[in-house]
Amino acid sequence: MVALQTLIHASPIDYAILIVYFAFVLGIGYMARHQISDSLDFFLSGRRLPAWVTGLAFVSANLGAVEIMGMSANGAQLGLPTLHYFWVGAVPAMLFLGVVMMPFYYGSGVRSVPEFMLKRFGPAAHLVNSLSFALAQLLIAGVNLYLLGSIVHALLGWPLWVALIVAAIIVLAYITFGGLSAAIYNEVLQFFVIIAGLLPMVLIGLHRVGGWGGLKAKITEAAAAHPGKIVPASQQLDSWPGQALSGFDNPVLSVIGIVFGLGFVLGFGYWTTNFVEVQRAMASKSLSDARRTPIIGTFPKMLVPFVTVLPGVLAAVLVPEIAATKAGQTVSGGASGTVTYNDSVLYLIQDLLPNGLIGLAITGLLAAFMAGMAANISAFNTVFSVDIWQHYVKKDKPDEYYVKVGRIATVAASIIAIGTAAIASNYSNIMDYLQTLFGFFNAPLFATFILGMFWKRSTPAAGWSGLASGTLAAVAVWLPSALGVYSLSGQGISFVAAAAGFVVDIVVSVVVSLFTRPKPAEQLVGLVYSETPKESLQDPEEKNQPWYKRTVPLAGVALVLVIILNVLF
Repeated sequence: MVALQTLIHASPIDYAILIVYFAFVLGIGYMARHQISDSLDFFLSGRRLPAWVTGLAFVSANLGAVEIMGMSANGAQLGLPTLHYFWVGAVPAMLFLGVVMMPFYYGSGVRSVPEFMLKRFGPAAHLVNSLSFALAQLLIAGVNLYLLGSIVHALLGWPLWVALIVAAIIVLAYITFGGLSAAIYNEVLQFFVIIAGLLPMVLIGLHRVGGWGGLKAKITEAAAAHPGKIVPASQQLDSWPGQALSGFDNPVLSVIGIVFGLGFVLGFGYWTTNFVEVQRAMASKSLSDARRTPIIGTFPKMLVPFVTVLPGVLAAVLVPEIAATKAGQTVSGGASGTVTYNDSVLYLIQDLLPNGLIGLAITGLLAAFMAGMAANISAFNTVFSVDIWQHYVKKDKPDEYYVKVGRIATVAASIIAIGTAAIASNYSNIMDYLQTLFGFFNAPLFATFILGMFWKRSTPAAGWSGLASGTLAAVAVWLPSALGVYSLSGQGISFVAAAAGFVVDIVVSVVVSLFTRPKPAEQLVGLVYSETPKESLQDPEEKNQPWYKRTVPLAGVALVLVIILNVLF
């Protein structure tokens, strides 16, 4: 097999497309620096961005390694059950965030999700959340950086460690220059570049296999030729009941695992409490724009699997190396020396695209991984500077001091991400690693948030103890599987671990709350639903706007569309 460092043969026009794109990225970062006059500008873009900008950035911030390499890897390995990550595990939670939770985040005036924890539960819960979030962002930034470096490695043949350093420097430059504004404006540009780069590959691939009918026939043929090694065709071609994804043979348990473990615990845990996403909505110019940000994001989010999951499904039948890997063979090549499902998109680029389109596709991949890493780094520098440094290390310093700390944190995070990229390189399907991280960090946090936001009796002691115990419970459930004590698919164990973390967090929080003193009711205004005036939870100007500029009607349309997609597939 051909080693991946000589796999992609780009022409001068391909390199020209890349150079033009990088010039735009760095130029946007340089221009955004003139908009920064204080820490609110650096960390939250001065809260002056319109909903359509933050809505696209909301989706693009997540359109990194998870979406491109992770979902294509899942598509190659498992097929259509991967769609659940979008239509069950994302869209409902995004709608809930916009309709229910954004008024509390935006209306409370906090600069980060951990800062909301500080107001609701006090310093102990705030510190636990800040440290766990910062660690998670460094680990996930390493995933994006590893895959970003893999693209540079494949295109130029540079050693992977050199590619990692170069990729980190590019992302570092535009975030250090322009803060969150640079990241968001680049994310909007990157969204369109990603779609333009990946869509031709999907269309050419479908044409090559004879359309949707031809793809189904080839999947059925491959599964029949390798029974016991390849997921049965019926499970690959139907999203429900999704046994291949959940790891449960029983269809009822599979549906419960997907709906509760992925849809509720992991999905709501990620989309409603993950500051990487919420930060984009917080940068909006009004409460109405902040609420509509995630809702606007649901519309492109519903279509994203057609350019992320589908390439993996196509690679499993069009790329001999991926097909052989799926049949249980060990194939030399790939970014790590052995072909894995993570290499699906790279091999499709090699096998399907002519020069010119190669440059566009590579640019799309680089844009995706830079968007993902930039989102992690910009969220990290905010939490480190505002929630850790300002609260616990150096208080009451001038505003420009914390902007400087944020820029130093950006540099440090980029360097650390080079190290955490090595962890990501050990997984043949990057989704296994990412879902494990989300189960550890996001599922318990969601339990604490939802209890604290809707139950005024939840106490400060319950906040930190529930969060810590939920995280430990998720790790305790996952660890025996990692050590081989019992067997469940990589993402199936993530669902179970996340559910365990959620349930333990709720139980511990309720028990501790019953034996400790809650905050006075007057301190919970704007933080707890029952204590907050209902008129403050919505923008009064919204009622005079057309339906597509009002939160609830727009969310209703999105909900109907996602139900239709679930039925069709």
